Amino acid sequence: MTAPLTPPPPPHDNSAHQVWQAPPHAGAPGAGSYEEDGPGMKTEVREAAVITVAVALGGILLGLLWWWLAPRVQLVGDEFDKSWVVYVKDSEGEQAAGVDGTFTLLGLGFGLVSAVVVFLLRRRGGVPLVVALGLGGLLGSLLAWRLGVWLGPGSDVLAHAKAVGKGVTFSGPLELGAKGALLAWPLGALLVHLGLTGLFGPRDPDPQYPQA
Repeated sequence: MTAPLTPPPPPHDNSAHQVWQAPPHAGAPGAGSYEEDGPGMKTEVREAAVITVAVALGGILLGLLWWWLAPRVQLVGDEFDKSWVVYVKDSEGEQAAGVDGTFTLLGLGFGLVSAVVVFLLRRRGGVPLVVALGLGGLLGSLLAWRLGVWLGPGSDVLAHAKAVGKGVTFSGPLELGAKGALLAWPLGALLVHLGLTGLFGPRDPDPQYPQA
């Protein structure tokens, strides 16, 4: 006579005794992907707005320097048959090109300085920061251009020629012939900031793989 067959006991289930563990908080050891990268988008946008305004206001200094350092185009007025004409005194001179060149060189210098300052203040970079640097440089160039024109001689050269008299040399208005010079500041700032970020910016940590 054989003993009755009895089913084996069910496997021991520890699910009732297991404790659920929440993922670690951000900043805690082992947080991994839960750690926030950077100060947050709202903070970056606020910083970008401040940088845009600060960089753009630098255009006041650029405009003053351009008005002070740019060469003057010398004009002469003459009267023929009771009508006035104004012409450039030195037709082969390079004063007009020097005006554009001075603005371009100053814009590149301001782009270099603004990029270095912004990088030192905010090494992590970010898209809002780059946009602020480029937009602020462009607004600063526009402000400098209009300020220099406003500070320079008036644009009514016929009235000026009549006021100083026939054959008298006078300075022409401060004009920017090559409008592409307005891009010297923003492009220079972006290139310098890109180079600084690539060379000295923070590096992302190497990914850590679990050991077998």
